[in-house]
Amino acid sequence: MALKDTYGDVAITRLEGHVVQCEIQRPPNNFFDIALINDLSDCFEDIDQEQDLRAIVLCSDGKHFCAGANFGSNERAAELEKRTDSDRNPLYDQAVRLFRCKKPVVAAIQGAAVGGGFGLALMADFRIVCPATRMTANFVKLGFTPGFGLTHTLARIVGTQRANLLFMTGRRINGETAYEWGLGDVYTDNDNVRNAAIELAQEIAENAPLALLSLREQMRPGLAEAVNDVTTIESREQKWLQQTNDHKEGVKAVAEKRVGNFTNS
Repeated sequence: MALKDTYGDVAITRLEGHVVQCEIQRPPNNFFDIALINDLSDCFEDIDQEQDLRAIVLCSDGKHFCAGANFGSNERAAELEKRTDSDRNPLYDQAVRLFRCKKPVVAAIQGAAVGGGFGLALMADFRIVCPATRMTANFVKLGFTPGFGLTHTLARIVGTQRANLLFMTGRRINGETAYEWGLGDVYTDNDNVRNAAIELAQEIAENAPLALLSLREQMRPGLAEAVNDVTTIESREQKWLQQTNDHKEGVKAVAEKRVGNFTNS
């Protein structure tokens, strides 16, 4: 199938140097849902079929790269109602599709990459960060546990100890710390994040395309399968935790910007 100009809320722009830009257009927060991740997966799979395109820039229109899921939305409530105790979260099936795609991805991380939005950022091969960048896996503050494959991908990049530190505190780190820890590959000015992502993608794409595809597969062996396995566990744990009083309190506390009053129930 030929590459389209848009995939739902994802706009496609062909750039110079065999690079394609995929821009999420849900400003200012760019909240994700299953429809958005499905559209991104469709887009990336079509890009895989375009021989003249060798690298992807993943970016967002608005203040934040992706502020995670909108816990107050009716759509999210409906998604949770449809799942049974044994259900795997269908959102993560779409996430695994992204990890299976073949072309190198450079993500421009302006503003927040929160929760599943953080997981989306870690799907990319490289991340461009800036002083305004904020990354957090704040699931425990919401009364449940990580998803989008983060229990595998975060430790793969920063190591188990730092992954545990972020997971168990729910703390937020800025762009400078992200760069120091290896979560960011280029640290630049706030107004240069997308340009820096394009420049890196063009530097990658000037190389032999078959060698790039081979090298990427060698450097990410079994990654999609590992993400598939851990998202099965993540789905199970998130499902029952999202039925607890602590999750309801966590969502309310985060919305009110206060510490949760958790009751172990």
